[in-house]
Amino acid sequence: MNPIYLDHNATTALDPAVRDEMMPWLGGTPGNPSSIHSFGQEARRAIDKARAQAARLIGAKPEELIFTSGGTEANNLAILGAVAASGKSSPRLVTTSIEHQAVVSPCRQVERTGGTVAWMPVDKNGLFRLEEAISLLTSDTLLLSVMLANNDIGTIQPVGELSDSARGLGILLHTDAVQAVGKIDVDVNRLGVDLLSFSGHKLYGPQGIGVLYVRKGTRLSPLTFGGHQERELRPGTESIAGIVGLGRACELARKRLAADAARMEALRSSFEAAILDRVAGTTINGLGALRLANTSNLSFEGLDGEALVINLDLMGLAASTGAACSSAQNEPSHVLTAMGRSLAEARSSVRFSFGRDNSDEDLAVAIDLVAQAVQRIREHRR
Repeated sequence: MNPIYLDHNATTALDPAVRDEMMPWLGGTPGNPSSIHSFGQEARRAIDKARAQAARLIGAKPEELIFTSGGTEANNLAILGAVAASGKSSPRLVTTSIEHQAVVSPCRQVERTGGTVAWMPVDKNGLFRLEEAISLLTSDTLLLSVMLANNDIGTIQPVGELSDSARGLGILLHTDAVQAVGKIDVDVNRLGVDLLSFSGHKLYGPQGIGVLYVRKGTRLSPLTFGGHQERELRPGTESIAGIVGLGRACELARKRLAADAARMEALRSSFEAAILDRVAGTTINGLGALRLANTSNLSFEGLDGEALVINLDLMGLAASTGAACSSAQNEPSHVLTAMGRSLAEARSSVRFSFGRDNSDEDLAVAIDLVAQAVQRIREHRR
């Protein structure tokens, strides 16, 4: 049996068409995009094309996109860059209790350096309550950061419902859209955001490349210093191959968005229905909310999620207990505990995330493997 990969929220495989687009820039003609000779200008044109492709996917203008090393750097630049540009010694931020560590960590840094952060609670489905969220927005708030789609459970936040309130108070609105871009229709103008982050390797592009959308007129200060690249917000010679690959991945995602979503929805629905039927004590986390079509987070009563993931891996099925960057800490998902789940329930959860490469045959095998693994672990613990 070929291994089955159901951890696409952690990373996706490089699309062959993306790889082909990158190859000429991996060991081919040299050229620094900042050079004025023909080699450099060819590289500059490739970057400009990719910037336009990425901008088109999110309804932005090309000049509003800053290339970064990934979603983490983009989130840090959005949050800490806005704080630095404000000149405030004690800035106030508002965010949710279920953000990715790439938002949580810079927010904690703001707290450590004299600022304050209001951590917005969520309901049992992982969604913020609109009235409660608006009540936390005050005239002295600098920035509001709310993720668009949650990496653990897939729930989609109504970020756009906060934009009028934020704008009315002069508050910058940032969304971590790393899990959303390429999976759902994302438009920066409909959302009304000032800042938006996404990453190449979540949409079948290369790892090590990301984007920060910065609406025209939004003030940020750089976190690193050197050259004049990327509007002087992210200095350093650009990764041409990575940027070209990201651009092609964005182009493919835009064309395949509806078809991919429909297929993922069918896979997830069949998977969840079969697991609920065959495995007693299974709960679908976030079931009462709009979710990413490819994401299924299940809690298995009385089981340890990490033990189940290890067993499945030995059987040839890759899944996870949540965000890859937090897995080494062996802590229960802070997303699930924020939703009111007990520690035991949070520890018993496993995330299955589907992708373009998964077939109906993969689905059938995966269902059997999960049922077998759960039964084996439960019998062993009796």
